[in-house]
Parts: sequence; C-alpha cells; structure tokens
Amino acid sequence: MDGSTRADPVPRARELVGDAAALAGEAARLAGDGERARRLPEPLVSALTTAGFFQLCVPASLGGLEASASELVEVVEALARGDGAPAWCIAVQATTGLMGAYLEPEAAREVFGDQGSVAGGVFAPRGRAVLGDDGELLVHGRWPFASGCEHSDWLVGGCVVEHAGEVRMLPNGMPDICLVFAPASEVRIHDTWDVSGLRATGSHDIEFDGLRIPAGRGASVISERPREPGPLYCFPLFGLLALAIAGVSLGIARGALDDLVELAAAKTPTGSRRKLAERATVQADVARAEAGLRGVRAHLFEAIAAAWEAACADGEVSVEQRGALRLASTHAATTGAEVAETAYRLAGASAIYDSNPLQRRFRDAHVVTQHMLVAPATWELTGRILLGLETDATQL
Repeated sequence: MDGSTRADPVPRARELVGDAAALAGEAARLAGDGERARRLPEPLVSALTTAGFFQLCVPASLGGLEASASELVEVVEALARGDGAPAWCIAVQATTGLMGAYLEPEAAREVFGDQGSVAGGVFAPRGRAVLGDDGELLVHGRWPFASGCEHSDWLVGGCVVEHAGEVRMLPNGMPDICLVFAPASEVRIHDTWDVSGLRATGSHDIEFDGLRIPAGRGASVISERPREPGPLYCFPLFGLLALAIAGVSLGIARGALDDLVELAAAKTPTGSRRKLAERATVQADVARAEAGLRGVRAHLFEAIAAAWEAACADGEVSVEQRGALRLASTHAATTGAEVAETAYRLAGASAIYDSNPLQRRFRDAHVVTQHMLVAPATWELTGRILLGLETDATQL
C-alpha cells in the first residue's frame, strides 16, 4: 500500500488539535466539578462529542475521522494540558473506535455509524463468551476500569471464547481475546471508582450478565486482520492506546509546568524576599524538567513517524517498531509523572489545596503510570527486543 497516493480521508482531523487546545480551558474550569461527581460533566461530554474527538479512530467509511496516530496523540495532549480526565477518556474511547475496522460491516455501522455515539469499555479478557450454534455469544463477565462508561452508548468487554466445550487458542498457547460490544443500556455499572487520581474519568466496573450478543458484534484484534486498509489500522491496537496514554502524560506535565510558572511569578515564599521564580534552585529544576519533557516528547513523535511511514509504505508495523512505540510511550508516561511531581514539589504548601490544580496534576500523572501498557513491566518487554531475545510480541 502506497500512502503517498492514498487521499487523506478526512482533512477535518488535522483541525482537531486546534479545537482540543481551545477546549482545554473549559476542561480546566470544569475539572473540580468532575472530581466531585467522579465523572465528566455533561457540558464537557457534549463539547467533546460535538468536536468529534470520540470519532478520531473510527474508519472514514463509517463517517469517522480516521486520524493519524500523531493527530490522536496531539489531541489528547492538548486536552490534558487543561485537565487529564477528559483527555484520558478520549485516549481510551477514541481508540475503541479502531474496532470499527474489525467488526463485520453491519455490526460496525450499528456501533460506530452514528457520529454522536460514544463507545468505551475494557479490552482485558475478564469475560467468557460461549458461541452457540445459533451464531450468538452468551457473555458473562465483569470488568474494572471502564473509563467513561456512564456517558457511553456502547460498551465492550474482552472475552475468552468457548465453542463446543473448547476454548479458542492462539499459537503461543494463550487463549484468543474477542472484544464484544453491547448497548450500554444492557450493561450493569457497579459504582467502584473511589480513587486517588483521574477521578473524573468515572472508570467504574461494568458487567455483562448473561447477555446474548450476535457473533458479528465481536472480533479479535490478535488473530483477525482489520477489514479497513488505512495506515491507522496497521498500527497495533494496544500500541496505539499506549501512545494515547503517553499523550495524556505529556499534556498533564505541560499543564503542571504552566501552573508552576504562573505561581512562581507571583509567590514570595515565607521567610524570603524573593519571588519563587528568582530562586536559583527553582530555575535549575524547572530547566531540567523542561528538557526532560521536550526530550521524551521528541522521542515519542519520532517513533510514531517511523512507524507511520512503514504503515503507509508497507501496510505493516514491524515488531521492532512496535517495541520502539511502547518504549517511547512508557518513557513519556514515566517522565511526565516526574515532571508533574517536580512542579508540585517546587510549589510548596500552596500545591496541597484543592484550589490549586497542581495537586490534581500530581495525582493524575501518577495514576497514568499504573496502566498496564506503560507500567514498569514494559521496560522488560522492550528490553528483550533491544537485546535480540525471543519475545512474545502479542501484547505489542
């Protein structure tokens, strides 16, 4: 596939980065309301939907934006500069739109054809789907961390599939994972989201309790190939989600430095005659944080550009490139949290008040690092590839 001859499906996607930056201020203003309600405020969800952010990864053939990987990350980053919670919901729910490239056409139109519809859920295989002779899946399962479930129209759960008493397996000996969609009205939400950070994401548990779902409304992103030909669908789904998560971290960190610069220009610490910004130690720490943030951002977008070029030219992203994407994502998430922590520390006692966004940035940034796709174990996974060792690349 030659990306140079393929028309840009939706030029509108490029405009969304500017739209996200414009909406960041509103996200920051509503952040406190979201924290208290433990869900995104309805006016913000409406604005995100109207802007098209939930459609970023939906195929153009379904009316979606089919944005590039870099555009997805930039949108999320710009939103997170205002507040991490809406950016996190877009990172998770926009990438759910990738499934529009895998589902059978009729099911894909049903789930993603309405541009005002929002899909979300959990990819982890915590459910069990029994395929019957009638072509339906009988699904039981409960999944934690279903970000944005309360404003979703469709919810997905990862399942192990069983047919005629046999579990569908992969060549590596692990069960295949089928992602199954159900209308949100049929899914039970358990109120569990009492957490330290990203509180406004409303990432409660969801449960499919004996739901009967057409088999066409489920697909595997591991054993099946996408039906859509674009370079976006050559990227591994888990890898693209990791990139979006990294974008959240970059935006939170940038917002934290914004907050610190504003505070440091106005605050005179107790017992001092100089503004916080005039202290040499503060200057040096801010410079180091800025250098670290710019460095990981450049690393991330360099890895994205190389993989995108390969996807456009060859229709494939190699294992080495997938490892590079995950390495850059984990590095960005880790460094982003360090930068947010530096800003929080330098702000002193001012940062502990709810009225100061730095306390929220600090908490949110450290919750980001706990996601399995950018958690410490990914250093081992990518390190094996760098060392030339045999590596199970399924989760890449």
